Amino acid sequence: MANFSGALRLTDLDDFITPSQECIKPVEVERLPGKGGAIRIRDDGSYVQVGLDGEEQRLKKARITLNDCLACSGCITSAESVLITQQSQEELYRILEENNKLVDTGQSDKKKLIIVSVSPQSTASLAAKYKLTMEQSMLRLSGFLKDLGVDHVFDVTFARDLSLLESQREFVRRYRNKAEKGSFPMLASACPGWVCYAEKTHGSYILPFISTTKSPQQVMGSIVKDYFARNHGKTPDQVYHVTIMPCFDKKLEASREDFYSDLYKTRDVDCVITSGELEVMLSREKLLLCDVEPKTLDTVYPVESEKKSFSHDGGGSGGYLEHIIKYAAHELHGKQLGKIEYKTLRNKDFKEVTVEIGGQEAFKAALAYGFRNIQNLVQKIKRKKCQYHFVEVMACPGGCLNGGGQIRPEEGDNPKDLLSRVEDLYQSMDTRKPESNPEVDQLYSDWLGGADSDKARTMLHTKYHEVEKMTNALTIKW
Repeated sequence: MANFSGALRLTDLDDFITPSQECIKPVEVERLPGKGGAIRIRDDGSYVQVGLDGEEQRLKKARITLNDCLACSGCITSAESVLITQQSQEELYRILEENNKLVDTGQSDKKKLIIVSVSPQSTASLAAKYKLTMEQSMLRLSGFLKDLGVDHVFDVTFARDLSLLESQREFVRRYRNKAEKGSFPMLASACPGWVCYAEKTHGSYILPFISTTKSPQQVMGSIVKDYFARNHGKTPDQVYHVTIMPCFDKKLEASREDFYSDLYKTRDVDCVITSGELEVMLSREKLLLCDVEPKTLDTVYPVESEKKSFSHDGGGSGGYLEHIIKYAAHELHGKQLGKIEYKTLRNKDFKEVTVEIGGQEAFKAALAYGFRNIQNLVQKIKRKKCQYHFVEVMACPGGCLNGGGQIRPEEGDNPKDLLSRVEDLYQSMDTRKPESNPEVDQLYSDWLGGADSDKARTMLHTKYHEVEKMTNALTIKW
């Protein structure tokens, strides 16, 4: 951490649809007494150093590791375009090639079991790009990956069932112990951009409020590396787990030490590929997703008939507010809530929900997307003026469907129109309550030994860590 350069900067930082940031480290310009040096930005956005004789030297962008990025107290946006080399589609291709070499040399028993888990937000982004339905997009994506050599393709929605269930139960536990410091408001934990920001910027003051429930990506990591691997006679290090996500910060989340096994020297999620990087893979193979032969998705439990895919109520970021409030109303007050009414406050990314039961206010919750709204929320909490019981916090304006890793609009295409198409596709799927999934109940029983077991807490929950601020860190004003 001490060696991490304070010269790294994010440019073009703002809250707007599909922002683009670059992490740049200019080299030191040699200066002579009475003379000066200069750095010029070319029309293509590259940086050049202009020498005293007028000669130009192109400057290179910084190449930083994931650990560097996590140590930095400056990069806090969820759509940063940092030059990450440890996790990319090239890593997946490398593992696929290694498997092929092992087969060619008669060492098939040493192959990695390759598993890809796909987020529904990425599925929607691909569906919008290639003019497919959600179901078509999922099945053709499964076909594409399996043709490359992937063994199993999962839908992350299954893991989100567990994440929602654990969040619901955690909220009720906090409510029943609301006199305990740091109980309310409970803040959503599914967005790594928000979590990373809280750890770096607000530390021990805000961290107790964040839900300990793992994100769907990391729940899927626990399932794949522990339950699924064991049932297939594999150790965690014999499984290579890839997720396809709408967000670059998911790469940072996967790299956290909390999700690393010292025993097997492996992570729960080995590689994260964004929706946009998946599009690059298709181009590399000279394929359009709409032309790929569809293949069925796999399931944690074998089923006889083709599995129907479901989504969740409550919007494109997982529906945490909606599910938690409805569950709490039923569990604590015996009340079945119908449609949730949202009140838009200062902007479309800050919405409020008030639930009254018997003429009395029972719960108050909010959606806070984008860092401008997050900053306001944090300040209210610090001043003890936050009246919410739960806040669904997401770093990206518009939520996960507008993640920085989603497929970019084509030239001449309006980003807002593209986002609208992605949202419509996402919402076109049938929804189901997580507690209505019989496979989840079976998983709790077979794998975790019940919902309140020590193993359930280990596999489905995590911790957060205050990051010590650097004295020369970049200060960002929102």
